Amino acid sequence: MIGTNKVKSIRESRLMSKSELARKAGISTLTIDRIERGEKCRMETKRKIILALGYNLDEKGIVFQDQE
Repeated sequence: MIGTNKVKSIRESRLMSKSELARKAGISTLTIDRIERGEKCRMETKRKIILALGYNLDEKGIVFQDQE
């Protein structure tokens, strides 16, 4: 299932590479690729990405619009 998120646009607006985001979030660049394509991921992975992009968890809707 394809979800809606703004990971790529936020990452690019902050001039971050996929590698840099992956390193900050503690996940692989392949995972970043999958998420940017809209594929599903675990809640823990979403949490790591939200924090790595500089948001707090209350702002999760800014990054991931398809929250369950």
